[in-house]
Amino acid sequence: MDASQVSEGLDQANLGDAVAMTELARRAYAHYIPVINAVPVPMTADYAAHIRRDDVWVLRSGTSLAASLVLIRHPDHLLIESIAVDPEEQGKGRGRQLLDWARRRAADFGLSEIRLYTNVLMTENRAWYQRAGFAETHQEQRGDKRIVHMRLTL
Repeated sequence: MDASQVSEGLDQANLGDAVAMTELARRAYAHYIPVINAVPVPMTADYAAHIRRDDVWVLRSGTSLAASLVLIRHPDHLLIESIAVDPEEQGKGRGRQLLDWARRRAADFGLSEIRLYTNVLMTENRAWYQRAGFAETHQEQRGDKRIVHMRLTL
């Protein structure tokens, strides 16, 4: 992708970002541990593997990461695997910027649907995605966690 096409402040992640992405996910998701009584999946993800195989983007703030986005391309949709925004950067439109970029990437790939999933107990996330136009499609039990699936048709 041409750098002129990239949203302001957004860079494609490189392997050097993997550790910082893990630290960012820990900061962004730690407050959910007592809510869901478990460690959220993005806190344990293998970001180096995601960077090697998926469409991964970061927003930088000085020398640190303000936010990250992991997208997985499927034949019929684009999956948002994770969005992480540093707690100090929340409320500044970082998450919305990443969602807008996910919409653009879906269009670049010729896809008309974006999907994601989150824990049912992460009510703030669910409400935020709904305000952004996502609709809940179904729930499923994954081990001891209840997951809600969401979809945005472009």
